[in-house]
Amino acid sequence: MSSTAPRLVADGVWQIADTCHVYLIASTTDPGSAVCIDFGSGAVLEHLAQLGIERISDVLMTHHHRDQGQGLPRAVEHGARIHVPPVEVDLFANVDEMWQMRQLDNDYNLREDRFSLLESVPVHATVPEYRTADFGGVALRTVPTPGHTPGSVTYLLERDDERLAFTGDLIYAPGKVWSLAAPQWNYTGHEGAGSVVLSAMLLDREACTMLLPSHGVVMHDPHDALERLRETMMRYVDSRRSFPWRMPEQLDDPFVQLTEHLLLNRSSMSCSYVLLSSTGEALFIDYGYDMFVGGAWGNDRASRRPWLASLPALRERYGVTRITAALPTHYHDDHIAGMPLLRDVEGTQIWAPANVAPIMADPWKHDLPCQWYDPVPADRILPIGEAVQWNEYRIMVHELPGHTLYAAAFEVDVDGVTVLFTGDQQEGLGGQDGRHDGRRDIMNYQYRNRFRTGDYARSAQLYRRVAPGLMASGHWEPRWVEPGYLDYLADEGDFVQSIHEELLPLDELAMDADTQFARVSPYRARVTAGSPLDIVVAVRNPFDRETAGRLELATPLGWLAPDGPVDMVLPPGDVSEFVMRVIPAGPPARRRRVAVDVTIGSLALGQHAHVIIDVE
Repeated sequence: MSSTAPRLVADGVWQIADTCHVYLIASTTDPGSAVCIDFGSGAVLEHLAQLGIERISDVLMTHHHRDQGQGLPRAVEHGARIHVPPVEVDLFANVDEMWQMRQLDNDYNLREDRFSLLESVPVHATVPEYRTADFGGVALRTVPTPGHTPGSVTYLLERDDERLAFTGDLIYAPGKVWSLAAPQWNYTGHEGAGSVVLSAMLLDREACTMLLPSHGVVMHDPHDALERLRETMMRYVDSRRSFPWRMPEQLDDPFVQLTEHLLLNRSSMSCSYVLLSSTGEALFIDYGYDMFVGGAWGNDRASRRPWLASLPALRERYGVTRITAALPTHYHDDHIAGMPLLRDVEGTQIWAPANVAPIMADPWKHDLPCQWYDPVPADRILPIGEAVQWNEYRIMVHELPGHTLYAAAFEVDVDGVTVLFTGDQQEGLGGQDGRHDGRRDIMNYQYRNRFRTGDYARSAQLYRRVAPGLMASGHWEPRWVEPGYLDYLADEGDFVQSIHEELLPLDELAMDADTQFARVSPYRARVTAGSPLDIVVAVRNPFDRETAGRLELATPLGWLAPDGPVDMVLPPGDVSEFVMRVIPAGPPARRRRVAVDVTIGSLALGQHAHVIIDVE
């Protein structure tokens, strides 16, 4: 507990020295009530009476570190509601999982998630980024300011013609930070430091009149403080790179104009494209991690930061008045992570192809890589093989399996050019004919994405039908199609198919390229003990004749499989579905496994597929 008296820093705003600076903000609508920014050890509770405050209604956290919130159990006991940054919600509400799962041996992950709370705390809600919300009579706007941690935020308060910014650990003093270790998210990396530069620039544009950090001094000249931080941190970043990083220029102008009405966002992790309409509206093709300077180690939610940093430049430079829709080529997180935020903040609708929408809406249903953590339901589902009209543009939706089974290509005429957006279908490394200086374009397939041997031959046929002038890919330079390139893709598609036919026993067994004969759905589930869960098992008969088989569940001890083994007769070369029920038992448990033992004729596959179940 702190022995330092609270310090009045603005009307109705006190700074309490603790394990970090805690800011107490009096409510304007509820006398005797206040809100805290960060909570430290909870020493603020000892000062309420002398300040005429009866209760703290809400606590808003700038980030997850222990010095910011080790006293949160006291806040919960006091009756306060806890609000946290959305990127870091798991490090508050479910931090036990991080402690159980985090790698400790041979550890290259330098991110300071190990400075998290020791135990989980109940979270009332996540804060709405880019928006203002009322917290117990205190209106605060949340602005993403990653750097000290990937999920860090700043809270803005309007009071008496002042705009106060509660900046967490983004800045300590003019040109200084509290820690240079915390922004090192990767081994030898500087991604967090680069994010500090961008966050300082973006916060400077908020025209704040006062910066109130978690550690350090109150700053009354925010522009000078943030500009000095940007300059100093930029020199630091460049000192650790072999060539300078053009981040300030990238923030001011993140777009490359491919044609008059088609832009490429050069700042995003995967290529994001913007189609401009004469109405002033814009439509996005893919929108994952905007203004990406490198990611933190790991794939947990707290390592991934979607934000909307390029949108101000889109409005200022190209006069965009509204972002109508965002269309994903496929479901991978680097192509869709920012779409929910676009919808919440900008009112953008998500228009998903019919073969992609179900995967986004139910990421636990299938065993697929690179899915976003939460369901992302579509506002509009686009039929495959049909066109959708958006203002003056007719957008044709094509099925494009290969990189993943669940992908689409979008065909649209822009400024007299037929453009085909192909997502991650192939890596564009070669020259205009697909080959250059020993390099060649590579067909970008992964087996767990449900790649099939003939997919690239089929996509080459699509390319020839469409005859695009420009092929816009997901991670590589857009390609102006020259003579010979489509022939190259057709040759590569035939090669991919033939090499798989040579290597796999496809003359004996009709099977997918990943050698998976049975699949289960859902792949992940959450149920209460005693409640039945129906598992759908899809079985492929690899033989060219009708074949008998058997399915049997392998369950944890004490669980019930009331249907017993399922005997089946499978039509030749076809896929059949069977429903098998399991009833979990025992205490709550995380990630229990149920396997399906599969036999198809003479082919004994053993426990070939499995379901992962959380028991509540």
